[in-house]
Amino acid sequence: MARGRGVPVSTSTATAEERLRRLLALIPWVAERGGAQVDEVCARFGFTEAELQDDLELLFVCGVHPYQPGDLIWAEIVDGRVSISYADWFRRPLRLTPAQGLVLVTAAGALLSVPGTDPDGPLARALDKVAGVLGVEPGDSPEVTLGDVDESVLARLQAAVAEHRQVTLDYYSFGSDRRTERTVEPWSVFSSKGAWYLRGHCHQAADTRLFRVDRIRDVGPHGAAFEPPADPGPPTAYERRDDDPIVVLEVAEGGRWVAAQYPNDGTAEQDGRLRIRLPVGERAWLERLLLIIGPEGRVVEAPSRLADAGAEAAARLLARYR
Repeated sequence: MARGRGVPVSTSTATAEERLRRLLALIPWVAERGGAQVDEVCARFGFTEAELQDDLELLFVCGVHPYQPGDLIWAEIVDGRVSISYADWFRRPLRLTPAQGLVLVTAAGALLSVPGTDPDGPLARALDKVAGVLGVEPGDSPEVTLGDVDESVLARLQAAVAEHRQVTLDYYSFGSDRRTERTVEPWSVFSSKGAWYLRGHCHQAADTRLFRVDRIRDVGPHGAAFEPPADPGPPTAYERRDDDPIVVLEVAEGGRWVAAQYPNDGTAEQDGRLRIRLPVGERAWLERLLLIIGPEGRVVEAPSRLADAGAEAAARLLARYR
């Protein structure tokens, strides 16, 4: 691959799962535009030039047997511009079984939430087509767009934090898969791993809550003044509750990324597989995780109400396309 001038080479600290998700979001966005400037790509997807170089070095060796030039994805950085071209085999028609199609729809729907992904780009359009053939919806809440933050929403939240004023949120909860209206005392707005978050006291929950800003559809007028806590604690992208149940998930090699991706209470090796103790705030979140993992994982310990979450979610999906 051609190296661009001024692009340093380093070893990324991102996990393999994070690098893969980032690449899958970046490839169609750059390829559809016929290329993009390095600084534009880095700003959109939230990584450094060195990390971008590392990811493209990995992409350049991706392909199929016999690994000739036409079998590999082509990528380069020249004069500060990134270019990506698909291998010839991408032109071949894709043939999937209904079960494979459902896995693709589920995984692609999760990938659309990666910061920087174009909600109207080639991935989203392909997802709509596959879902249409299967007779299912690409998402249970298609009116919610993930990834990009409405700048006016972000500005109003930041102003409310500065003025110590309550706000009313029209919010989509990914964990419970529903929209609600919340009255919140906003303490801080911060970014973590490429996403913006609002942290504060939620009146409906009567407790501290964390909100993804890209899932806030609207912010109501600033309301009553409040006194923020003297020490709200450090900002974090995960707010665990005392009553969150624990689910022990056992995964094969292909599912070990879960331990690096999500907060957990520890892991243990078990006959070549990895057992992960996961706190679970919402059933819908666990269902999505189990569908993404597929046969690579299974629940071995869980409260009775969560023990069959994966099987029940899969049955609902199968019923929709039957």
